[in-house]
Parts: sequence; C-alpha cells; structure tokens
Amino acid sequence: MIEIFAPEGIGEISAGDQLAPILLRALADAGGLRDGDIVCVTSKIISKSEGRFRESSQAARALTEETVETVARRDRVRIVRNRQGIVQAAAGIDSSNVAAGSILLLPIDPDASAARLRAELLAGSGRRVGVLITDTAGRAWRIGQTDQAIGASGVRTSLGYAGQTDDYGNDLVVTQMAVADELAAAADLVKGKLRQCPVAVIRGLPELVVDAEEPAAQLQRDQASDMFARGTREAVLWALLDAWDRTADYPRLVELDGEELIDSTLAVLDGEESTLRRILATIA
Repeated sequence: MIEIFAPEGIGEISAGDQLAPILLRALADAGGLRDGDIVCVTSKIISKSEGRFRESSQAARALTEETVETVARRDRVRIVRNRQGIVQAAAGIDSSNVAAGSILLLPIDPDASAARLRAELLAGSGRRVGVLITDTAGRAWRIGQTDQAIGASGVRTSLGYAGQTDDYGNDLVVTQMAVADELAAAADLVKGKLRQCPVAVIRGLPELVVDAEEPAAQLQRDQASDMFARGTREAVLWALLDAWDRTADYPRLVELDGEELIDSTLAVLDGEESTLRRILATIA
C-alpha cells in the first residue's frame, strides 16, 4: 500500500535556515521517517533557505539573468529555458508565498540541493530515504499545471521498459516512465498550494530509493532532439534565420513584435535566393 502525507508545523523558512532539523521535527509528530521513504520538498523552501530572494523591482533583470533561451513569448508571458536547463514560464521566478515586494528564484543547482538535504536527513534520522525537489510547471498540449521533479537524490527518476514484452507478446520499444515527475505530482495532492505544507512523504515504494544518484536533470530532453523546442511563432523566425545562417540574431529579434519585428528581420535577411526556396530547404 502506498501512503502519502504532508506534515504540518514547518512554518516560515528564512535565508540560512537549516532545513533538515526543521523537517525532522515536523515529521516526528507523524511518527518520523522510515527506511524507503521518499521526501518531496517544494523548491520554494529550498530557495528561501538558500537566500534566492530578489526585490520585485528586479524581476525583469532577474528573468534576463536566469534565461538561457526564449522558447516562446506572447505579450508579457515568456516561456524560457533557464540556467538549470528547465523550460518554464518566467524561468520559474515566483512571487507567491513570499513577502510583498519580493520574488524568489529557483535553486541554483536543485540536484545538489537534494543531495545535501538527503545527506543531512540521513545523519539526523539514520534512515535511508530519497529526496525530490519539486516545482510547478505547465505542459505542452495540456491545460493546467502539475508538479514535477527538478532535483533528485537517492530516487529512481525514470524507469525504462524498452526491450521487455507486455502480456500480449508485444515488444516495448520506447516506453520510459518519468517516475520522479509522477511522484512529485502525487505529493502535490496532499501538499496543496495554500495549506502551508511544503513537504510530503511518499511511503510504500522502497524499491525506488537507491544509492546510485539519478539526477532530475536527466529528465530534461536534449534540445537537439526536442521536436517542440520553440513556440510556433518562434519556430518560423528561427527557420528563417537558420536559412541565412543568422541564428545569432534570434535572441534580439524574438523580443520584437509587429512591424518592428518584420523590419528588423528583413534587415538581417539579404534575400540572396527565393525566400520560399530557402525556407523549404530548412524543413525538407
């Protein structure tokens, strides 16, 4: 049987707080940790303890600093690939559940943060547990958000079934389950967004707790093989620039709209050959 519960009493987290003792005290009222437990921690309290605060007035600058590439942009909404390699709205920068006038950035290295917390929980409890750091994100093709794993330590992050056979004798070729994301989403059902319960424990899946590290970063699709690396508008712009070997201009042009975008892009493209032929060549 699988059990998922969220301990209360964690309270507000500030920069410099040591999370492991705080979590262990809160978990003590629920009977403490057991071997094989998976501790799912909302990234927000990791970021708070690591002091990843900025003033709200620095939001635009912080977004620029955290952005590696703009994936899609519509008016004020920006979907970007951030420095952690995660594709999210606004690079994961958040203003909810923080003091007015502040924003919070994601942990610099969520996998490293998970590894540190796991080691501290082991030292404080003597229990062999896994740790997931979770964050909320939207998904292509689907409405709404769900939690996903952005950091992991001591937990299987994926399970591949390629090479196995199902009950009907069919060979499984590409089936790979993003187990860490499934665990993160399940944990969010008991944490909630407004209950001030930023931690959940999943019990009953000890086979997913491992000694070898499987970082959550390995769940991020390689950009070269990503069929949806850009939004529809951005994909057309990239294709045009790629045809003229001018993709270096993409970061500047993707920020423009309307006539300014058209004029600036035409200034970059010299029109050596038929525009249609050059565009078709990029997708042929």
